[in-house]
Amino acid sequence: MDNRIVFLLFAIFSLFFVGVISAEAFSAEGSEVDPLIRQVTDRQDGAVPHLLTEEHHFSLFKKRFKKIYRSQEEHDHRFRIFKANLKRAERHQKLDPSATHGVTQFSDLTPSEFRRTYLGLRRLRLPKDANEAPVLPTDNLPEDFDWREKGAVTPVKNQGTCGSCWSFSTTGALEGANFLATGKLESLSEQQLVDCDHECDPEEAGSCDSGCNGGLMNSAFEYTLKAGGLMREEDYPYTGTDRGTCKFDKSKIAAKVANFSVVSLDEDQIAANLVKNGPLAVAINAVFMQTYMKGVSCPYICSKRLDHGVLLVGYGSAGYAPVRMKEKPYWIIKNSWGENWGENGFYKICRGRNICGVDSMVSTVAAVNTNSQ
Repeated sequence: MDNRIVFLLFAIFSLFFVGVISAEAFSAEGSEVDPLIRQVTDRQDGAVPHLLTEEHHFSLFKKRFKKIYRSQEEHDHRFRIFKANLKRAERHQKLDPSATHGVTQFSDLTPSEFRRTYLGLRRLRLPKDANEAPVLPTDNLPEDFDWREKGAVTPVKNQGTCGSCWSFSTTGALEGANFLATGKLESLSEQQLVDCDHECDPEEAGSCDSGCNGGLMNSAFEYTLKAGGLMREEDYPYTGTDRGTCKFDKSKIAAKVANFSVVSLDEDQIAANLVKNGPLAVAINAVFMQTYMKGVSCPYICSKRLDHGVLLVGYGSAGYAPVRMKEKPYWIIKNSWGENWGENGFYKICRGRNICGVDSMVSTVAAVNTNSQ
């Protein structure tokens, strides 16, 4: 074999091996980059990693996302963070080459600011008394499936600067279940959950649903079951704050929970429940989502510490991948950061290896058919 080919293969294997070893040093929260990962993924040649200058990137970023800062000091502070996030996006790109990472509306936030402001799952663990979803047949599952095409998914919403992702995951699942039960798609109120749902785990302190400070989808389903249901978005509109009093009006309930249950870690069972029962409430680790732009996200390493609530709406058998990379099966995730994020508000993530913990906490809900009452 040509010596140059042998050398090239050796270099590629060495880089991959070092990258795998560095994965073990990735922090549990995925918030700051471990020095070893920085060493493996950062450029070593001193070259400028971007065709445009950092100042130009920042100027385009401010214009696109309408960013206005209160002072020159604040502007300079955000620019420093932005420059660090350009490098972070480059590292993410190397760790997640089947997706595209770059500048997003979160590029002027530190990882800790991003988590504190936009992620909001609390005390993530399965409730002791959670019902387990029955085992479903998986023999005849379709190769590709998408509830968006069947009318069960409302348009992408935006939680704003409020850690209420859990409420959007909850309403999304109930919106789909209600569609299956009634044939009607209703946009349901997250603000009702933010203002009125303070369900707690009686056996664990600090586990209450807490508006913009976080919550849990299963607790929100429990609240909805006890309260009698959720109002429409138009009757109880979203404000993105949790400083209001509860304005729940039982006479304006639009959807009711019949029951809810937890789906097993088995991905075929998750797919079967998705196809049969509608969109599923899902928890995920969102560390790569801060820089995600498009494509199938399949990072070599990702913490399974769950910190974000999203909605599973479908799956695909083979997502686009760069040249020489095998196409990857993926889940289709509806997020709550507006249509300007990701693929028009949606996220594709690998199926098959519980990437970023996406299979770890999945819940299905059934709605009451109010048409028959």
